[in-house]
Amino acid sequence: MAQLRQDYQKFIERDTEIIAIGPERPQLFADWWKHEKMPFIGIADPEHIIANRYGQKVNALRFGRMPAMVIVDKEGTVVYRHYGKSMSDIPSDVEILSFLDDLNKKKFTNEIA
Repeated sequence: MAQLRQDYQKFIERDTEIIAIGPERPQLFADWWKHEKMPFIGIADPEHIIANRYGQKVNALRFGRMPAMVIVDKEGTVVYRHYGKSMSDIPSDVEILSFLDDLNKKKFTNEIA
């Protein structure tokens, strides 16, 4: 999350909004969010409704949800998914920003074709 916070402006420059989903209860999540000064949207999901909808996995041996990253375009289509196998299995911001650059190029090319 810290890396996303640090690179948030780079995502905004690519017309991308970050929405982070957390498993904590709403007040605990809100307190942490405020304390960490997260500039993007955070949603508490203690009943795992959103996580389940997007297929985020739970590993009881690792005490919780595994990392997941899903990119949804403006039309509501999932265009990227990554489901982590461990807590450190998270795509780097560089990878995601590169993917967004490629996605934006394809959309631009399709719009002028």
